[in-house]
Amino acid sequence: MLGTGKKINSIKTVGIKMTSLIHDFKDKLKRLTAFEKIIAANVVIYITGWLIANFSSVSRGQSLSWLELPKEFSELIFKPWSIITYGFAHIGFWHLFFNMLILYFIGRSLSNLFSVKLSLNIYFLGIICGALAYMLAFVVFPNGILKTTGPLIGASAGVRAVLIFLCAYMPNYEVRIVNFNVKLLYIGLFFVFLDVIGVLNSLSANVPSQSNIGGDIAHLGGIALGFLYATQLKKGTDIGKGFERIMDSISSLFSKKSNLKTVHRTKRKGKAFAGHTKDEFNEFNKQKQIDIILDKISKSGYESLSKEEKEFLFKSGK
Repeated sequence: MLGTGKKINSIKTVGIKMTSLIHDFKDKLKRLTAFEKIIAANVVIYITGWLIANFSSVSRGQSLSWLELPKEFSELIFKPWSIITYGFAHIGFWHLFFNMLILYFIGRSLSNLFSVKLSLNIYFLGIICGALAYMLAFVVFPNGILKTTGPLIGASAGVRAVLIFLCAYMPNYEVRIVNFNVKLLYIGLFFVFLDVIGVLNSLSANVPSQSNIGGDIAHLGGIALGFLYATQLKKGTDIGKGFERIMDSISSLFSKKSNLKTVHRTKRKGKAFAGHTKDEFNEFNKQKQIDIILDKISKSGYESLSKEEKEFLFKSGK
């Protein structure tokens, strides 16, 4: 009986530890930012494709075929979801790694300086514009530059969109790279240069099938969207509002139940400042100050900021 009691206690201990681990995991998931969740989804899908390729007869290149974007509009009709899902599919590890690395750092800056919805508008519209640029190139040149390319995959168009948006919106803002301060303007120009050179090299390649011209064209589509979004936002026009309303309508279909569940939750701890917590009030003031600084940059340029404003913006961007 004594041995049985010890076993029961051991099972209970393991159960408590498992429950604690699950709770910690769920808590960490809730704390992830929107872009960190996108990164996590990309990693999970990459691993899923790897498992399919290694434990079935499907090749690695075909393991995520249901997510890939076809280059013909006639095929897109049967895979309409692929205009977005292709941005979550990666076959090569380094392709995934560098896309997610850039997205992580740019995502943090965007989330600190702009609303989450605006940031996501830029990212997903960049993916869509990259897809449309890729498919349009095939329509215009059906027997030309994209003849030997396959379906489109990768988040690069969305990553380019958020990167170029930030570079175009505040071009004189400086970031620290190793031991040097570099203006965002030059970082943006560097990536544009890489993609233009990529297209030109692909056009002159002796073996077109080994080039990445489809990806480079999609990159340019994302770049165009990011630049246009930034220039229009400086003028006071948010070109992503229509897309945002569509996404809100879709998300509301899945959130009606959760809204009903939370409608009676009225208790809050540490209420202050007209029904908001002190942290919420401080966050509101911080965002307001950021908006004022960004408005000043858009009107007079980065150099018009005071030393204190530059320091505040730098700390907020970390």
